[in-house]
Amino acid sequence: MSSSRLRYWERTELVSPSTQREGRPVFDFDDLIEMRRLVSLVQDGVSVRRIRSGLHALRERHPDLDWPLRELRLSSAGTGRLAVRVGSTLMEPDGQLALDFEAGGEPAAPTPLGAEADEEGGPLSWFERGCELDARPGRLAEAIEAYRKAVTLDPGFADALCNLGTAYFNQGDREAARKWYEETLERDPEHLEAHFNLANLFEESGRRESAVHHYKAALRTDPFFADAHLNLALLYEKLDLHRTARRHWRLYLQQVPDGNWSEIARQRLEQAEE
Repeated sequence: MSSSRLRYWERTELVSPSTQREGRPVFDFDDLIEMRRLVSLVQDGVSVRRIRSGLHALRERHPDLDWPLRELRLSSAGTGRLAVRVGSTLMEPDGQLALDFEAGGEPAAPTPLGAEADEEGGPLSWFERGCELDARPGRLAEAIEAYRKAVTLDPGFADALCNLGTAYFNQGDREAARKWYEETLERDPEHLEAHFNLANLFEESGRRESAVHHYKAALRTDPFFADAHLNLALLYEKLDLHRTARRHWRLYLQQVPDGNWSEIARQRLEQAEE
């Protein structure tokens, strides 16, 4: 799961961290189990919209449930619908019986990719449809269409604007990507991913000062954003600002103590001390 997708799910309360540490969300092991089940449902063809509505229905029917994704056995009903097993019975979250594939039922024809968003027609449905499509190889053009429908319905939908920029970037259209990232920031001046992605674009094109500006803006939104510290450390080295680079290497190591870049960070700091 991409960090931007996780942040979006957190903002929209599909997932919630168990605790906070120094103002930063912290997900524990049970949270990771919950997210793994959520991702599995999406991979099985259940849309995020259906998962949201299903979880809402389960909480309405079973108010004693605190964590349906952890406490119940949820699965796809085979047609993009959510199912829950209660004892030996498979049913949909609203109580309607579902076809039990494990008991030998035959799956129905899959729902066409665009049909579910058409049922709702709202910006959130189109946005989440775009999220599902842009994770599938060869579906970027369809993802772009879904995101465009989302922002046509809600021109201020910053996450959809930013994802539209990323979809164009992945298609190789840097100019369109920049346009949509800048449009995102007009709607939400503190949008983390838009600042970070725009910084990457500017750095790639040699506009280093503009890149620094947007990396710093991303860190104002999230001071713990490790990738921004990493990119700033590397960029400040290119600008021969080695003392400032070392500060970001240290901050990166605080967030990511292990890994290839962490070893490089330690090497850079050790070389500075020699």
